[in-house]
Amino acid sequence: MKSCISIQERLKDLRVERHLNLMELSAATGISKSALGDYENIDYKEINHGNLVTLAKFYGVSTDYLLCMTENRNHPNTALTELHLSDEMVNLLRSGRINNRLLCEIVTNDKFEKLMTDTEIYIDGHATAHFRDMNEALEDQRLALIGKHRHADGDLYSETLLAAQVEEEDFFCHITHKTWDAILRDIRKAHERDIESTPDFSLAKKMAQEIQKALKAPGDHLAKIWKVIFNMLDIDFDKLSADEQKVLKKVLSKSPVIKNNPLNFRRRGKK
Repeated sequence: MKSCISIQERLKDLRVERHLNLMELSAATGISKSALGDYENIDYKEINHGNLVTLAKFYGVSTDYLLCMTENRNHPNTALTELHLSDEMVNLLRSGRINNRLLCEIVTNDKFEKLMTDTEIYIDGHATAHFRDMNEALEDQRLALIGKHRHADGDLYSETLLAAQVEEEDFFCHITHKTWDAILRDIRKAHERDIESTPDFSLAKKMAQEIQKALKAPGDHLAKIWKVIFNMLDIDFDKLSADEQKVLKKVLSKSPVIKNNPLNFRRRGKK
C-alpha cells in the first residue's frame, strides 16, 4: 500500500466515490470529458488552475487536498493541541518511518473502537478481579470434588473445571487478536486491486481463465483475442463502439501470429 497518492489518483478516487463516469462529471462541472480523462492519467502533469478550483468546489474539498498537500478534506486548520498527541507520536508521524495512510485506515476502521476498548479494559485491569473470583470459585469446586472422591483427580469432571479457568491475559489476547485480524482483512480487501498489491493468483492463471471465458463467447477469432486483452485491462470490449472494435480488429489483423493461427476462421474460409 502506497504511503501517499498522486493528484491523478486522488481525482479518480473522488470521482469513483461518487459513482460518476467521465461524461457525467463533465456535464456536472463543465470541464470537457477529454480534459478530465487527461487529469486522471498518471503521466499527465499539468492541470488547468481554473479547472482545479472547479473540481475542488464540486467535490467539496480544498485545492490543497486535490494537490495532495494535505490528507484533510474537512479539517484543514485543526490545531495540534486538539488532537492530544504526544511529542513522540508527532515525531513518528513526521518521520516517514511508517505508512501514515495505512495507520489512518486502521484507526478509522469501524472495528478499531472495539479493539481500543478491549485493550483499555486489559491495560487498566478492569476485569482482573472478575477473572480471579471466577477462577478461584472453579478451583475450589475442583479441589472439593477431589477431596470427596480421590479418583476424581484427572477425570473428566475435574479436568472440565480446570479447563473452565481462563487466564485474563489469554482471554484478551484472543479477543483483541480476532478484532485485529478483522481490521487487517477489511483493509487488505479494500486494496486488493491496487496496482502495487500482489494478486491472489498468478497472472498466467488469470490469463488462462480469461482465454477460456473468451473462447466460449460469441464472435470471431479477432474479437475473442481482443476480449482477452481488454479483460486483463479491466475494459469491457463489448461496450466499445462498432467503429472502435473495427479499428482494433484492423490493427490486430496485421499480426503474422493471427494470420497464421489455425483458429483464424476467416483465413481458413478463403482456402
